Amino acid sequence: MTEGKADSTKAPYLPKTEPCEKSHVGHVVAVLSGKGGVGKSFTSCYLAVKLRRMGYKVGILDADITGPSVPFTFGVKGPVVGVGSYFYPIKSKTGIEIMSSNLLLPHDDDPIVWRGPMLSTLIEQFYTEVVWDVDFLLVDMPPGTGDVSLTVFQKMRLSSAILVTSPQGLVDLIVEKSAKMADMLSVPLLSLVENMAYVRCPDCGRRIDIYGKTDRDIAKKHGIPNFEEIPFDEKISSFVDKGMIEDLDVPYLDNTAKAIADAAKDEDIVK
Repeated sequence: MTEGKADSTKAPYLPKTEPCEKSHVGHVVAVLSGKGGVGKSFTSCYLAVKLRRMGYKVGILDADITGPSVPFTFGVKGPVVGVGSYFYPIKSKTGIEIMSSNLLLPHDDDPIVWRGPMLSTLIEQFYTEVVWDVDFLLVDMPPGTGDVSLTVFQKMRLSSAILVTSPQGLVDLIVEKSAKMADMLSVPLLSLVENMAYVRCPDCGRRIDIYGKTDRDIAKKHGIPNFEEIPFDEKISSFVDKGMIEDLDVPYLDNTAKAIADAAKDEDIVK
């Protein structure tokens, strides 16, 4: 697997669904993880904020149907408005478009207890029956490589993907699984984001690697051209818990946001 590129000869032909005729969707970017609890949703949301600050129109499709957190992070609530057979996403205060299962529920804490095929159908409807107007649609994936992940990879025309992980002993194996899935389905991985990478001593500023040191070459080992770290930062949890992520300003994910924008420009040239 070459850096940032997927070998399309490895993937079988798969029919792709299209957004509805009223939609404009420029580039679709999946944000995935091999396991849960690694900060994937924060990465999705803050990448959306970063791209919005760069002047792009951005949307987030919350594909984690049974564990949605995107509306909470942005402080938005439903109900979603439907016109005819189409639905319109909720917009955040800076204009980021959001569609999530939690925006369809009468109460935020109501569970969705569905089997895989029903989850996959809803994901497809979020893509084909929602009127999007975005340059970038970020798909906040559920963890792992199961039904919903496969639906996203097979049904949506993904431009690229971002892989989120944490610095633990299983990281190499987890990255390997997700990287192989992306390669099998011809989706280039642009960046490996390591969340909870370290903490700074509040007194002396010394870096403390709580989970041990990670091989910084792990991204290149798997053909991923960018590697970024996000430390433990109380500012993140403070703003997210208040639903104010759009007011958060921390120096993380700049390179990944730039990689997404640059890859989109290259894709547009090819088109």
